[in-house]
Amino acid sequence: MTAGNKSVPVMVLLLYFLFPLLVQLAPVSPGNQAPVSPGNHAPTPFKEAAERAKTLVEKILRDLPSVHASIVNTPGLTFDPSSQTAHLQMMVMSLGIPAAPVLKPLSQRFTLDMCVSRMSAGGLLYQGLLGVLADRVDGLMDLRSDLRDLLTHIHKMKEVSQLGVDSQDQDQSLDLASRLHGNYEVQVAVHVTLTQLRSFCHDLIRSLRAVATYRLRAVGTR
Repeated sequence: MTAGNKSVPVMVLLLYFLFPLLVQLAPVSPGNQAPVSPGNHAPTPFKEAAERAKTLVEKILRDLPSVHASIVNTPGLTFDPSSQTAHLQMMVMSLGIPAAPVLKPLSQRFTLDMCVSRMSAGGLLYQGLLGVLADRVDGLMDLRSDLRDLLTHIHKMKEVSQLGVDSQDQDQSLDLASRLHGNYEVQVAVHVTLTQLRSFCHDLIRSLRAVATYRLRAVGTR
């Protein structure tokens, strides 16, 4: 075999070993790059705030049963939705405990601004109610602190998205303290506040999931 013929297998072997390295080092044109999935995008400040708020709401929901059990000992006032009787509804009216702002699915009529503002209004409402009740019973301050932190995350959502202010996004003046004449009224007020807060938290979690998805979709279509 001539020298020229011997060099052919050598070149083939060199190419065999060098080909993977050359492929790794070769520049990739923009048209050949793999598409980046939406899940790989860095989270926006809005989504981060919404996720932190959702995590805190989940913590509040986990804590509510034990808080209720440690404070409410009046027969019939169990942490069960079926315990809401007509008599209890009349007590709610006499104590003047307001319902939480309604959270609806996002639409043209129920905008992102309205949704986040009502989250804030609900947080302020229950923080105020727990503040009044904490003057009469022990065991509510941790829950109130969690609501304060939740409001911080909700306000961050409004700040980074430059959302407006809904008419319900105001701290409601509460006259509950003047109506708590005895232990029974206090027990009812704590029970109603915690059960309503539980329902509001369930609505909050659904809404926080929806607004985070809505916000990401809106950013992606710009």
